[in-house]
Amino acid sequence: MEKIKVLFVCMGNICRSPTAEGVFNALLASRELTDAFQVDSAGTHAYHVGDAPDLRAQKAARERGVELKHLRARKVRGEDFETFDHILVMDDENHAILHEICPDEHKYKIRHFLEYAPHLQRREVPDPYYGGAYGFERVLDLVEAASEGFIETLRREGVLT
Repeated sequence: MEKIKVLFVCMGNICRSPTAEGVFNALLASRELTDAFQVDSAGTHAYHVGDAPDLRAQKAARERGVELKHLRARKVRGEDFETFDHILVMDDENHAILHEICPDEHKYKIRHFLEYAPHLQRREVPDPYYGGAYGFERVLDLVEAASEGFIETLRREGVLT
């Protein structure tokens, strides 16, 4: 079976998208689904290429049993649009940036990650970078809910059994 390829995207790839990657991978591991997926994260900007996730993001995730320190920031590449089946963005700004650079035949892959958690009645995962610790906790809450919803959507659609 071909793997389901998922790319999480935020601006700098040091807070929200690596947190989503880590949380999603932890959820896959807990459900013994790791082999069914290829998961990565990237940023629309190259501010932090090669850097580990923000230490505050790492700390908040580690307190929930998710390790992020092995991840490294990278910028979205042109080939990502073809490689990945699902490109899940954290906010409107990054959604717009990706739509601008994405070939038309792959635009359908770009979705807001929180579309998979409609009960939250939010469209965007807020950027915690300039805030305090609470922002990183909030990001974890949101990406945990969206990760669950994404898995359930894939099951409902018959993509994942």
